[in-house]
Amino acid sequence: MHSKDYGLELKYAAGAALVSDGTQLEGYASLFGLADQGGDIVVKGAYAASLKRLQARGDKVRMLWQHDPARPIGVWDEIREDDKGLWVKGRLLPEVAQAREAAALIVAGAIDGLSIGYRTISAERDGKGRRLLSEVELWEVSLVTFPMLAEAKVGRKSDGALELAAAFRAATKALRAE
Repeated sequence: MHSKDYGLELKYAAGAALVSDGTQLEGYASLFGLADQGGDIVVKGAYAASLKRLQARGDKVRMLWQHDPARPIGVWDEIREDDKGLWVKGRLLPEVAQAREAAALIVAGAIDGLSIGYRTISAERDGKGRRLLSEVELWEVSLVTFPMLAEAKVGRKSDGALELAAAFRAATKALRAE
């Protein structure tokens, strides 16, 4: 295997996230075996060592808005690898203005992507020149506008998100009127 330090990289993944009540999100941030538009393929097990190191340190993968480290919008409560990919479950924090905006944008269908920020630890090229990522250090999973693959969508599980977005708008209007 060939290793090279590529620095921080961003990967938009195929997979859907369910929004259950406007704040709760879950879905796949990365799927194994699919080539993205950059020609990278994440191999099953690529996240295992990173997740283990994070757990040992008592640290967490960050939930960011559009990969901006100055804009955390929630927390990922659960992240795990399974046979399909990297599954995440978390929640937007309604106390954070950008998280409220993200909830409204998800409900409106303006935002529908998940993307990972990571550093490649180990990768090699296959016969087609694609990079096979066999170990990555996962830093963050973001909600994004443009996922790398067309299938990377955020979906609604229920209409509770509509009610939450309406409540946020009403509260904002009431605060401005005071």
